[in-house]
Amino acid sequence: MTQTADVRNGADAPDEQPRVSALDRFFEITKRGSSIPQEVRGGLVTFFAMAYIVILNPIILSSGEDVTGTALDFAQVGAVTGLTAGVMTVLMGLFARVPFALAAGLGINSFLAVSVVGDVSWPEAMGLVMINGVLIVLLGATGIRTAIFHAVPQALKAAITVGIGLFIAFIGFVDAGFVNRTPAGPPVQLGDNGSLTSIPTLIFVGTLALMGILIARKVPGAILIGIVAGTITSIIVEATMKIGPMFGENGENPGGWHMSVPGIPAQWLSIPDFSLIGQFDLLGSFGRIGVLSAVMLVFTLLFTNFFDAMGAMTGLAREAGIARKDSTFPRLRSAFVVEGAGAVMGGGTSSSSATVFIDSAAGIAEGARTGLAALITGGLFLLSMFFTPLTAIVPIEVGAAALVIVGALMMSQIREIKFDKFAVAMPAFLTIVTMPLTYSIANGIGAGFIAWAVVNTLAGRARKVHWLLWIVAIGFAVYFVRGPIETMLAG
Repeated sequence: MTQTADVRNGADAPDEQPRVSALDRFFEITKRGSSIPQEVRGGLVTFFAMAYIVILNPIILSSGEDVTGTALDFAQVGAVTGLTAGVMTVLMGLFARVPFALAAGLGINSFLAVSVVGDVSWPEAMGLVMINGVLIVLLGATGIRTAIFHAVPQALKAAITVGIGLFIAFIGFVDAGFVNRTPAGPPVQLGDNGSLTSIPTLIFVGTLALMGILIARKVPGAILIGIVAGTITSIIVEATMKIGPMFGENGENPGGWHMSVPGIPAQWLSIPDFSLIGQFDLLGSFGRIGVLSAVMLVFTLLFTNFFDAMGAMTGLAREAGIARKDSTFPRLRSAFVVEGAGAVMGGGTSSSSATVFIDSAAGIAEGARTGLAALITGGLFLLSMFFTPLTAIVPIEVGAAALVIVGALMMSQIREIKFDKFAVAMPAFLTIVTMPLTYSIANGIGAGFIAWAVVNTLAGRARKVHWLLWIVAIGFAVYFVRGPIETMLAG
């Protein structure tokens, strides 16, 4: 009787496990060593690191006239860019429960604007994007994409992560004007003729230094603090010095801001125009340019979309600490399906294929580990449709500093590559350097796959090459020479 009473009063009762909320259980926040404030911070940082896409995607897509002489409207593209990024990022958070954000892929939108619409109309081009997306969804849902993922050697997966780190750091350097093209001689140079001469680039350097110091001192919210501090500094500098944009009505201004000019907007709200939704022609391109040419365009879109996203997810999962030993992560198939659906929605809204953005690494570096961070980022993208003027407040020079920091953090994965074995070192090296040098994750993966298959097979290590890797390597070989193939088909 006494013992029963004692137990009832808790004297001999075992320690109770701390209660977690339904939200925590659903996203496994505590299980992954995170917290709700940490996820919110990470989601905010990812959005600020990616907000430029709401401006850059309309610039790219509205710049290209199609075969009929039609161009997409800038404001309409901006509205559907925010809509697609928001919806798909929320779906990634809910179904895959990973901190990956999606938005219009820069490689694919440029390919559409520069190459595809010279032969087909914009609705027909978006129809091709949708077909590409349907194929990716099928590959993800049937497990074929997962099988290819498993066939990739661990060393190449680590090399993909490192290559992505170098790639996004290079993007940051270029976006900030820290690295520029040269009129003649070497492909790139430091700043302007070897010197850092512009105020926006110096703000990038200062923001980069601040973020680095805060991270080294293990200050929570280091990247977000850096973004806020850099933005406030930029607004003050622009208000006092009137630097202006790099490209404006009066011509080129070499010392200007590379994209958006920081400042308090005169207008805070705008009503989004969704007129582009549904403006696609699924099969029109096959009739206009022929079945073989249309299939080749779909093949190009598929390879770029498929392997860019696979590489990005590999690197992001490892950085988030949610990757298993084989670099897979929980709900991998769901992530693949959602990413493919992003291409379908991107084509359906004429915003171009939405894919996983490597910029999500900025939020992961800030502590994001779960899909809750993706919900925060996605929600902000949806809000950005109504607050388009606010997206221009954070200059790309400030966001670029976050990309360089993340690139430095991702480089740590290089320790997993055994460079003392040349059959491993060469494919890994080609994977790493090809990504930044060709401005493409898919190209880096392709170079690594081909090198791994050829070198290991001819070096007597054929058992190290999965048969699926050979199939993908051959596919990449065709992808790399698609230009001559398209020319032959056209002839």
